[in-house]
Amino acid sequence: MINKSEATPPHSSTATIRSVAIIGSGLAGLTAAILLQQKGYQATVYEKSRGPGGRLSAKRVGGGSADVGAQYFTIRNPEFHQFLERYAGAASYAPWHGQFGYQKASKKWEPFPDEERYVGVPRMTAISRALSADIELVAETRIQKLEKNPEGWTLVSTDDERYGPYEAVIITAPPAQARDLLADSDLPHLAGQLDEPVRHVQPCWAVAAHFQEAPFERYDGMRVQSHILSWVANNSSKPGRDDVGQWWVLHGRSDWSHANQDAPAEQVAGEMIREFLAITGTDQQPDDQVSHRWLYAKSSDPATPGHLWFAEEHIGLAGDWLSGGRVEGA
Repeated sequence: MINKSEATPPHSSTATIRSVAIIGSGLAGLTAAILLQQKGYQATVYEKSRGPGGRLSAKRVGGGSADVGAQYFTIRNPEFHQFLERYAGAASYAPWHGQFGYQKASKKWEPFPDEERYVGVPRMTAISRALSADIELVAETRIQKLEKNPEGWTLVSTDDERYGPYEAVIITAPPAQARDLLADSDLPHLAGQLDEPVRHVQPCWAVAAHFQEAPFERYDGMRVQSHILSWVANNSSKPGRDDVGQWWVLHGRSDWSHANQDAPAEQVAGEMIREFLAITGTDQQPDDQVSHRWLYAKSSDPATPGHLWFAEEHIGLAGDWLSGGRVEGA
C-alpha cells in the first residue's frame, strides 16, 4: 500500500468523498485506484475476471502466452512514462524492436512511420499485474447494479453479494456495459447519455496461431489490405517471449468481426488463418490456435472528453474510449 505519510488529503471540493469503488481493472481502473490512494482516498477495484488487465490481455498458449488484445503502446506524454516507471517498474515493459509495415490499396508494402513501440514483458498483462500489486482488488466479482442509500452507493454482484457503501463510484467498463449497469441501477438519465458512445463501439475477433517455422520474415507487425484482417503480428518477436516456433496474432476487421460476431470460433479462426496464409504467401499450416472475441474492442466516436463526471450522483466514467482509444489514453 502507499505510505500514508505520502498521502495528501482530498481537495475541499470533494471533502465528502473518502471511499471510492472502481469497476473494472483495466489500465484506466488501475490508474484511478493508484492516484486516488496517493491522495488519501480509500479505493477498491472490482473485476469480473480472475485478474486485472482489461485489453492488456494475453492468452495462455503452449509454452507461453500470446497478446490477443492491445498489441503495443506508445509513450507520447512524459507523465505516462513517469507513471509506468514508478508504479509498474521498468522491468514490466520494454521496447518492441520489430519491423513494421503496411499494405497500400495497391497491395504494395510500405514501412510503418518510425516510432518507439512498447509491450509488457514477458506478456502485456505484466504491466497490469505490476500496477495492481499495491491496491485492493476484488476479482471474479461481476457488479450488476448500484443501490443508493444514505451512506452512499452499495455495489450488488450477480451473486447477490453486497459491497460498500462507497461515497463515489468510477466505472471503467466499455460504454455498452457501463450503460447497462447504470440502467439496472435506476439511473436512466445517466444511461441515456451513453447511447451515442455505444453506437460507435466496434468488435474484433482475435486469433493466435502457432507455426513451427517462420511463415513470413519481412515484417513482425503489419496493417494489411484485406476484407477479413486488419492486423497481423509475430508475437514471438516481442521481448521476453521464449517460444519454440512462432506465435502469430491476427485481428479481424471491425466490419467483418461485426458481421461474424455470433459465428462459431472454429469457423472464424479458419477463415482468418486462410486469409493470413494468402497474404503472406506461405503454404505452412499452423499446428495450434486459440481465439478470442472482443465485443467491445475500440470506439470510432470522435468525441473524446477524457472522462465523464456526474457530480450530483458522485459517479464517474473513464476508459480509453473517452480518450482516443489508445493505451496511453486509458
